[in-house]
Amino acid sequence: MQLEEFKQSKIALLEKVYRDLNQRVASLEPIVADVTLEDTISISADISEQEREKIIQLAKDLTPWRKGPFELFGTFIDTEWRSNLKYDIIKEHCSLEGKSVADIGCNNGYYLFRMLAHNPKKLVGFDPSPITYLQFQFLNKFISAPIEYELLGVEHLLEYNEKFDLIFCLGVLYHRKDPISMLKALKQSLNKEGALILDTLIIDGEEEICLTPKDRYAKMKNVFFLPTLNALKNWLFRAGFAHIEHIGNKKTTLCEQRKTQWIKGESLERFLDKDDENKTVEGYPAPIRCYIKAKI
Repeated sequence: MQLEEFKQSKIALLEKVYRDLNQRVASLEPIVADVTLEDTISISADISEQEREKIIQLAKDLTPWRKGPFELFGTFIDTEWRSNLKYDIIKEHCSLEGKSVADIGCNNGYYLFRMLAHNPKKLVGFDPSPITYLQFQFLNKFISAPIEYELLGVEHLLEYNEKFDLIFCLGVLYHRKDPISMLKALKQSLNKEGALILDTLIIDGEEEICLTPKDRYAKMKNVFFLPTLNALKNWLFRAGFAHIEHIGNKKTTLCEQRKTQWIKGESLERFLDKDDENKTVEGYPAPIRCYIKAKI
């Protein structure tokens, strides 16, 4: 499907399936607010209780809130992921000032909003999910950030006809059936001196191998390959990256990902073996995330 055709299909989905939410977000009056871009993105303003209740009800209707957290006019949006913990790992390994930056799989824009504090030249988020797009538009009624949000996936990067100094791709690679082709697309979307910040699931081991779940991994049906670090490095070399820096690994814990009142369904505590937190419910190694900085 061509780029514009795909965009139109997503807009049609918004207008059909999410028509009520889309109209409510679009009709929400912008508010000049005080915004704090720290671990919890805080938005505050002197508004009436009636206005506040209307805004918070809309926030509740926009669930599930996966990435955050946010504090919105005195209400704490306790998102499933404490995304500030991931941001703390990667922020020291890249300079954003004056850079053109893309976030692939940007969700509701939490990381993009955090990046505003570092004076980038341009911020573009890519995510084909209508509900996260609406969450971003909702939040940006109060933050008023110069961020472009494209209802596109990583598979549309090469059609986008724009390159970036820095690309963040966090939690996407293991959802792709052809990870090396995806890494090639990311590499081709970087400027000459550009860098990729990558976060993906891996398994322990020194061998150059990967785990291929039979059906599901941690109850996720769309997880295809979990490499060792050495296998991941091989993928990156094959995709054209010459300089690879291993930032570190981090086991996913209940401190970082858990069920809250702001999501629907289950979370990490139900994805792990109840008798052994080092295994998923399917018996595979529990989630470990690897952080990489790669340059051409």
